[in-house]
Amino acid sequence: MSFIRATSRVARSVTATTRLYSTETGTKSSNLPLYLVGAGLAAAGAYGYTTFGKVESEKPKKVLTSALDPQKFVDVKLKRVEPYNHNTSVFVFELPEGQASLLPIASCVFLKAEDLKDANGKPMARPYTPISPSDLEGELSFIIKRYETGNVSKYIHSLSPGDTLAVKGPSPKWPWKMNEFEEVGLIAGGTGIAPMYQVLQHVLADKNNKTKFKLLFANISEVDILLRQQLDAMKKKYPDTFDVVYVLDKPSEKWKGPSGYINSDVIKQHIAPPSLGEKVKVFVCGPPPQVSAIAGKKAGRDQGELSGILKELGYTENQVYKF
Repeated sequence: MSFIRATSRVARSVTATTRLYSTETGTKSSNLPLYLVGAGLAAAGAYGYTTFGKVESEKPKKVLTSALDPQKFVDVKLKRVEPYNHNTSVFVFELPEGQASLLPIASCVFLKAEDLKDANGKPMARPYTPISPSDLEGELSFIIKRYETGNVSKYIHSLSPGDTLAVKGPSPKWPWKMNEFEEVGLIAGGTGIAPMYQVLQHVLADKNNKTKFKLLFANISEVDILLRQQLDAMKKKYPDTFDVVYVLDKPSEKWKGPSGYINSDVIKQHIAPPSLGEKVKVFVCGPPPQVSAIAGKKAGRDQGELSGILKELGYTENQVYKF
């Protein structure tokens, strides 16, 4: 089969799929048809290349659609719960075959506790960042800590496999562009690691990435370090572009890393300086008191004024982003 014929057949197939998707989704606008056509042509190109080279053709990459909707909540079924430590678990939700979250990097979703009402009588919803890859088919995973004062987190921890939870998204955060920065500092605390991990697993796996990442991850004790195995594996796999430093508030006697809170000395030692200008970016995410001390309070969903340690060190608002 010639390359032109192969391309034509794949393009016709993808076009038909696009029409079907558009019909099923009504008037909702989407860039997915363009993505589908591009994916189809790429697959055809791979087929043509291997055919001309007399090599066995590669299987075209499966075209996925998003299981989520940014305009309304959709129910997803809890597939399994993976306990992580004494107060944190990974919740894995099931998505239909051929679907993934397809979340843009970086973005989060809202999880709704239908049975819990706020002061206005509306169901409570809170933002969470998945830790599963955006293009992972069939699953959507979150690492969630149970807070005694967190109604939604307690509600999620009460769920059992087979129960459903309402999800809405994506809610876009920082629009990541490959190699936009030479150096990126990540300052996280507790479950604030989730958006950092979302960025890292997406960017580091890209062979074209040249940005160097340094993560400062603060926790109470070693048992509280979330995703440590995955982060250590990243450090080993990408030694030229990723490094992580764990900071513990209450370390054991055997602990050899930094202890106490993340202060100006720790930041100056490990995070690229503000003198790099547009070549450096610092992302911050963690408990509100930590974010406030390091970069100033957020103003609701807005960034709020930059203050705290980063401002004292000379960083500007354009160099800092608070998740």
